[in-house]
Amino acid sequence: ALERAGAMNAAYHVLGGTLSPLDGIGPEDLNIRGLIDRVAKGGVRELIIAVNATVEGQTTAHYITDQLEGMAVRLTRLAHGVPVGGELDYLDEGTLAAALRARTVI
Repeated sequence: ALERAGAMNAAYHVLGGTLSPLDGIGPEDLNIRGLIDRVAKGGVRELIIAVNATVEGQTTAHYITDQLEGMAVRLTRLAHGVPVGGELDYLDEGTLAAALRARTVI
């Protein structure tokens, strides 16, 4: 979905899902440690957290933010123009591009 929007030229880090305690999916089940290690090595100026606007996505974003606290990286999220409960794969390119342009620091 992000590539279809064509709004940015950036590197990606795929987590492989979102945290979902009710489904038994914790941080160790996702590629979060790889993301934290990648940021810790340096060279990452900004991390845009682009997760689904669901409870699980919000939980994942907060977890990542907490894990990266104190690291020299600008943390941003997609703007709130993405509907709550929406799935990134089903958004039109214009909505997703607008959300990327309107991201804010967290």
